[in-house]
Amino acid sequence: MRPQPDPEPAPKRSIGLLLLRYGIGGVMVVAGIVMLVVDPSGLGVDGFAMAVGGGLSVLLINFLYRLGVTGDLERQQEERAREYYDEHGEWPEEEVKVRERKWRLAPGVQTLEDEEEARRPR
Repeated sequence: MRPQPDPEPAPKRSIGLLLLRYGIGGVMVVAGIVMLVVDPSGLGVDGFAMAVGGGLSVLLINFLYRLGVTGDLERQQEERAREYYDEHGEWPEEEVKVRERKWRLAPGVQTLEDEEEARRPR
């Protein structure tokens, strides 16, 4: 197996950061809905439109920023792979996570390994 380029550790996601990133927009949307329920005429409708519009724009800008950052990480991984290619003359293998299969046989079924173990002297 060929050595892989050193992967960067995944950044830790804290509850506070997620709350700041998406909580503010969510609170704004909920506040707009509350304003509409409390005063369904005049000020409630205007407040609903402003709060929900602002909250959805905060959520969308956070989503788009995270999408852009992910693209930067992919470009950095591509650059590391190119450096590895320049150094070793071959493209690094993709990391493929293969899940091992766990077989379950019907009761009473013996495998070749079971038969060989039974034949061994103890």
